[in-house]
Amino acid sequence: MNKLSDTADLILACTRKLIVGGGYNGFSYADIAEVVGIRKPSIHHHFPTKVDLVTALLAQYRQEAEAGFQGLQSAIADPLDQLRAYIQYWSTCISDASAPFCVCALLASELPALPGEVALAVRAHFRFLSAWVTSVLDRGVQQGTISLQYPARVEAEAFMATVHGAMLSARAYGEADMFAAIMQPLLERMAVKR
Repeated sequence: MNKLSDTADLILACTRKLIVGGGYNGFSYADIAEVVGIRKPSIHHHFPTKVDLVTALLAQYRQEAEAGFQGLQSAIADPLDQLRAYIQYWSTCISDASAPFCVCALLASELPALPGEVALAVRAHFRFLSAWVTSVLDRGVQQGTISLQYPARVEAEAFMATVHGAMLSARAYGEADMFAAIMQPLLERMAVKR
């Protein structure tokens, strides 16, 4: 993705918040114009259609996730600790409301009603996330820090479903701590007992 202008970055940041707050159909260019303080034609200049806007947001979101996972793998050797750091990232985001819900998870709940290009980008993010979690679990098993009952791919999907479900529970209860309360036992079950 090419470097975006400051205005395009502001539009994308606003779009992210609006999607997390109300989903794909919960906002319009008029909402963005009001929040960012620009006119709708300026938004159309950067993102001609809502599909263009949301697919650009999802491409940015994916790049951020890729960079985050690379950073985790560079900074933390133990695969179980990488999963802990991933969980801590979301726990912090939920607690401080900086990113209280995964944009792709929220959009996945709207998948049947999403335009095709947006749905493809959401599915691609889930495949990417599944591949990363699977690789972390595989490495943890090989290094003897993670114990699995089922194949890594199955466990990765269960892990992702639990993360996204824990986000939903934290939101439903209005209790940020609910996320960690759900995720901690899962991590403990995966850890090899020493």
